[in-house]
Amino acid sequence: MTWNWEFAFEIFPEIASAIWLVIGITIGAYIVSLVLGLVLTFARRSSFKPLAYLTYGFIEFVRSTPPLVQLFFVYFALPAIGISLNKYAAGILTLGIHYSTYLSEVYRSGIDSVPKGQWEAARAMNFSKIQTWFRVILPQAIPPVIPMIGNYLLVLFKETPLLMAIGVGEFLQEAQLIGASNFRYLEPITIVGLLFLLLSYPSAVLINKLEQRSKLGFGTRKN
Repeated sequence: MTWNWEFAFEIFPEIASAIWLVIGITIGAYIVSLVLGLVLTFARRSSFKPLAYLTYGFIEFVRSTPPLVQLFFVYFALPAIGISLNKYAAGILTLGIHYSTYLSEVYRSGIDSVPKGQWEAARAMNFSKIQTWFRVILPQAIPPVIPMIGNYLLVLFKETPLLMAIGVGEFLQEAQLIGASNFRYLEPITIVGLLFLLLSYPSAVLINKLEQRSKLGFGTRKN
């Protein structure tokens, strides 16, 4: 089978029309992962040991199981206990929960890098726990891990084709439908790959620049 430029130009708008859906799902899931990841980090550091152990178990369980299995569980199994979500909400929630467990580890590494003296200084100033976290610890813990947080945005974006399994009409599903109806898969699948490249490459470049700036910034601070 040879490449057909006329066919490729004809189907490109149809496949590209899913771009806003993919971006919307990515942003929605990423917001969930950012917020829930921080909640999991706090819970894991809780002085209430049962909560800390339960959170650790949840994180390990989610990280150790495939996101596709989790997606099927959320979309197909949860209705059995009265929790029904539409395919878009199920996709956003599943990806958000899955990557929140990875971001919680990123947050944890940032928090662990904050010198112990900062905690002691906050206690000496009679800061409450909330003040200590949001005025002292997090402002120092988050900036160094921003590049890592950004990398997970790219990884999450590239996982959106999984949602094809529950009927979400993203790039890959549109390409598959076109390929099946025309008995040509070369052009639609190639276009999907190019779209992911065009959308992810600028973000990767930006993240690399942020990483370089953060290294320079912390190097300057140490000096």
